[in-house]
Amino acid sequence: MSTPNPNAPRPSVIQLAIKEKAALYAAYIPLFTEGGVFIPTARDYKLGDDVYVLLTLPEDPQRYPIAGKVAWITPPRAAGNRTQGVGIRFPADEKSRLLKMKIEEALGAHLGSERPTQTI
Repeated sequence: MSTPNPNAPRPSVIQLAIKEKAALYAAYIPLFTEGGVFIPTARDYKLGDDVYVLLTLPEDPQRYPIAGKVAWITPPRAAGNRTQGVGIRFPADEKSRLLKMKIEEALGAHLGSERPTQTI
């Protein structure tokens, strides 16, 4: 068993409480196979950074812990007045698969919508 690198940066922890379906639609990233979520932040991240997200969904008191990775970055002053932040890709595990299903079930018909999201 290898010892963890003591100099490796600890993953940052972000709490994201999404209160309504429209916000969930705007934040959800179905493009990622495992699912993912956009998090508005001014903090400086790099692609591949580990991020620990505590996600709360609309009408659901449970907090979902996700050990994800930065897979999308919207820089400050991005074109189209997009919100600065990062897209976190969910890990390929059973918990993430169930969370993705839960989000897609909550969004239902909204998933096929043409409304813009915070990423693509």
